[in-house]
Amino acid sequence: MADTRISHIELDDATILWRNADIEQERRIAIFDLIEENLFKPVRAFEAGFEGPYTLRLSVQDGRLSMEVSDKAGQHLETLVLGLGRFRRPIREYFAICESYYQAIRKATPQEIETIDMARRGVHNEAAELLQERLEGKVETDFPTARRLFTLICVLHIRG
Repeated sequence: MADTRISHIELDDATILWRNADIEQERRIAIFDLIEENLFKPVRAFEAGFEGPYTLRLSVQDGRLSMEVSDKAGQHLETLVLGLGRFRRPIREYFAICESYYQAIRKATPQEIETIDMARRGVHNEAAELLQERLEGKVETDFPTARRLFTLICVLHIRG
């Protein structure tokens, strides 16, 4: 029976140059939620007979997202590479809105925080849809999984 999910995820720490407590918390939550519930079915590996679960290592190299997919024992199955050019604007917008959100949590009214959070969710949702588009034909995934993966892609882009 197929187990098309990510059972372990790792970020390339060499890619992450800096992160503050807020970003670290976002990373922990995204990884925890992703492992708890996700749909991740790499098409080529699945068609070759491997039905999961999968381990995933994410890194950014030369402006491209590298998604190294392995089996549970660590046997490499495939590496998916996505150009990140179309993600530059959503990542930049997401960082700006997150910074406003973190500042607002400390001193804004509940209504102001809610407004900023709605904008943050909107950018996050659009980026998740874009990620699903870019993964089409390579990885079958659902919206919540794409959303959490986008959070982790953002963490990989922090430059201090």
